[in-house]
Amino acid sequence: MRRGGVVHAEVMDRLEQVLRPGITTGELDRIARETMESRGATPSFLGYRGFTGSICASPNEVIVHGIPGDITISDGDIISIDVGVYLDGFHVDSAWTFPVGEVTAEAAELLKVTEGALDAAVAQCRPGARLGDVGHAVEQTAQGAGFSIVREYVGHGVGRSLHEEPQIPNYGPPGRREVLAPGMTLAIEPMVNAGGAATRALSDGWTVVTADGSLSAHFEHTVAITPDGHEVLTSRDPR
Repeated sequence: MRRGGVVHAEVMDRLEQVLRPGITTGELDRIARETMESRGATPSFLGYRGFTGSICASPNEVIVHGIPGDITISDGDIISIDVGVYLDGFHVDSAWTFPVGEVTAEAAELLKVTEGALDAAVAQCRPGARLGDVGHAVEQTAQGAGFSIVREYVGHGVGRSLHEEPQIPNYGPPGRREVLAPGMTLAIEPMVNAGGAATRALSDGWTVVTADGSLSAHFEHTVAITPDGHEVLTSRDPR
């Protein structure tokens, strides 16, 4: 999974390099797939329960599961790019929400707070902590800044399968639910809305948007619980 995380970081770096006004989500999808395949990996999402993309590309009010295609990215947009990488029998899963050009102050704050919520959640990852502590950290960070937590969609275990137990809600209460132990690998993924928490699924069977049309941000890392804490397997920091 560490090796998959390195490939994942390369994919994300490449997508950030090419992300600009005028590019389509379909082009981002092609670039992601080509980058993975050049390293001997395959997209976890392609064909998963019939999904047609190699990535999920979710701009603006789209929370998660946006299907890549002919949507053109514009200056001022934000876009969540969710990527799963399958390498050597294991999956890693991570998402990042990027600003495109000049974004509004609200959008910039939403991205800052949601990334901070992910950081706060990861900081709770250590042996003996509970999954409720992880979700509570997200909830406190996001709601403390005046934003809403998406409750219908959650993080998950990840490893030999893309989605494994346990489910990881982005809310508490602290001190409850499963105890974290060394060897667990978790996809922690805050989804935070600028407006209300309500969501709406589109008729394509995949795309989920905010019910009120407000902006949404999504940040995710695959994290391993280690004997003395945790390791972020999908980190983009130099290793």
